[in-house]
Amino acid sequence: MNTISVKNLKLIDNPIIIDIRDNYSYNISHIKNSINIPYYNLLNNYSHYLNKDNMYYLYCEEGKQSYEISKRLNLFGYNTKSIEGGFLAIKEENII
Repeated sequence: MNTISVKNLKLIDNPIIIDIRDNYSYNISHIKNSINIPYYNLLNNYSHYLNKDNMYYLYCEEGKQSYEISKRLNLFGYNTKSIEGGFLAIKEENII
C-alpha cells in the first residue's frame, strides 16, 4: 500500500517527513523536523531532493496530492508513502 496512518507513523524512529504544501502553509504550522518541498518543486526536481535508498513520508493538507505524488515517485523507483488524511489528520493526532 502507498499510505501510512498517523498512528503507524508515530511508531517509526526518525522518519524523513516531507511537507509538500506551499511555504506559507508550512511556515504557519508543520510537523516538527519535517522538510518543506512544495509539490511542484518535488515533482519537477525529485532526483535533486530524494535518494532511492531512503523511505520518505509525504503529506499535504488532506492527503490527496501527497498520495498522487507518492504513487508517481514510487514508479520512478523511490520509496515513499503518503500520510493518510494529510495535515488535517496530523493535527487531530497532535504530532505537530
